[in-house]
Amino acid sequence: MKINIKMALVAGVISVSILAGGLPAEAHPGSKDNTTKVTTEKKSLQERIHAILYPEGDTEEKTVIEDVIVDHLDDPSAIAGNPMATRAQCVRFLLAHNPHPSIAVSPEELVDCYYEEAAIEGIRPDVAFVQAIKETGFFRYGGTVLPEQNNYCGLGTTSAYVKGGYFPSARIGVRAHIQHLMAYSTTRRPKQDIVDPRYTLVRNIYGSRTLLHWEDLNGRWAVPGDGYGESILSIHRNLLKY
Repeated sequence: MKINIKMALVAGVISVSILAGGLPAEAHPGSKDNTTKVTTEKKSLQERIHAILYPEGDTEEKTVIEDVIVDHLDDPSAIAGNPMATRAQCVRFLLAHNPHPSIAVSPEELVDCYYEEAAIEGIRPDVAFVQAIKETGFFRYGGTVLPEQNNYCGLGTTSAYVKGGYFPSARIGVRAHIQHLMAYSTTRRPKQDIVDPRYTLVRNIYGSRTLLHWEDLNGRWAVPGDGYGESILSIHRNLLKY
């Protein structure tokens, strides 16, 4: 109940600020003085939120409440953004469904790869990891792709006879996965050297167009792909319970 009251207060502060014109600087184009004014208003809003969230002596709830705010501000169906699940949740979820995943590194190391590689490119790591879980059957495989390929998203697997991409390590396999998500979701090039063999192909097809939500991958990442993105988000909701 304590967290709910604080969240209500935060929502009230944000609502009042918006009604008073306290919008981000991007919404107020114009002079330098105007930008400075908006920055000051934004700082004032942050200070008021901080006073609500972090009263004197109340340090135990800091991380919990802050995580709740981040989760609610992010679009839960967006491909880009911040994680809603922790690394520990991802590991627990995987091991609860498959205690012996067929991967070249430990579950903790693989999850670390997703969080580190995705953070560099602005992709949500926990949902990308869920997509890998879906594509590999909780890293049991059993289909066209083999565990030694380090191919966690079916990259380049276009039929039952085409095994798709091979990557030299778990990290490079994760990097290729994240870059392939970028190929669909943003026109910005990856910050690291491109290892996704189909990145340029996808970018050439989509040009200035982007797919912003997991549901947008239906019929594109997977064919026919009915409900593909929705199923990933459904698995992700289950992961959050861990």
